[in-house]
Amino acid sequence: MSAGKRYRAAVMGGSGYGGAELARRLLLHPDVELARVASIDLVGEPLSAADPALEGRTDLVLEDLSPAEVARGVDVVLLGLPHGVSATKVPELAGIPGLRVVDLSGDFRLRDAATYERAYGRTHPAPELLASFTYGLPEVSRAALARARLVAAPGCFATAITLALLPLARAGLLEGIVHVQGITGSSGSGAAPSAGTHHPVRAGNLRAYRPLVHQHVPEIEQTLLAEGARDLALRFVPVSAPLGRGILATAFVELPEAFTQARLDALYRDSFAGEPFVRVPRRRLPEVAAVSGSNFAEVGAVAGPARGALRTVTALAALDNLVKGGAGQAIQGMNVMLGLDETASLADPGPWPP
Repeated sequence: MSAGKRYRAAVMGGSGYGGAELARRLLLHPDVELARVASIDLVGEPLSAADPALEGRTDLVLEDLSPAEVARGVDVVLLGLPHGVSATKVPELAGIPGLRVVDLSGDFRLRDAATYERAYGRTHPAPELLASFTYGLPEVSRAALARARLVAAPGCFATAITLALLPLARAGLLEGIVHVQGITGSSGSGAAPSAGTHHPVRAGNLRAYRPLVHQHVPEIEQTLLAEGARDLALRFVPVSAPLGRGILATAFVELPEAFTQARLDALYRDSFAGEPFVRVPRRRLPEVAAVSGSNFAEVGAVAGPARGALRTVTALAALDNLVKGGAGQAIQGMNVMLGLDETASLADPGPWPP
């Protein structure tokens, strides 16, 4: 183990965008050594084949390894694998005594196998493990993460929308149907181009997809119901945007007219006071450029004009889908699991201009 490093980590799925971001952040980590990176693509190539920014930063290469080989001699394995693939690897990893696992896929976020089947369109291959996983959103499960061995990192849309609505849920103000739109960058679709996601059809284009049936909806509802929402029914429309990174989520909630802008500002600031990676801007609304490339999320709420006894409140959140919405959040959860500084390798504010 390298001098000064207390733990060793390995990554499965290192050739994708999420896996490459995991490797990038782990190579910077003051307390965790990146021991190996597994992949079925680019085997034998240096990590810079997946992330050119890693050129010359490490001698590690991408290796085709079994779960047991990946886990050999390490304390934690982080999986950047696609949905459905993680669930075939996790059972072997979960059976290794003392090994901690952080999964970035959606395979272990939901507690109910039937809900998983409806959301992802497949039967869960390891339903017996669902109850063993801790949902890895530190803002709602920090105490549980500190005791966890198996963690399911939240989805990118799920993180943004949950953070946007969390203060309202905890205040008992989130009930019934909530309409949400989420605009996302292309890296959320993965490294392999497809007919609907590669650059020629994405550049200069906005396109809705999977309206009202996105797989993150039950994950968001599950979390917000546990945090105080009642009879919640999310109506979510995701939109593909010509961005490389970033998500902007916008939700619309009807609240009593007494919820003025000052009252909303206080609610959101109090809700996230002390959170290292969630901020409430004071002089502007949340925006993607302010968080791109970083593990920070911005949230806020805008009070519309009162119409009789009600007013429409717009709740917003912005984050980087690969960092706070993916690999960065997984490392944040890993830091809490291992009892390390929660901000380790994540405190940089990202580039400006983005």
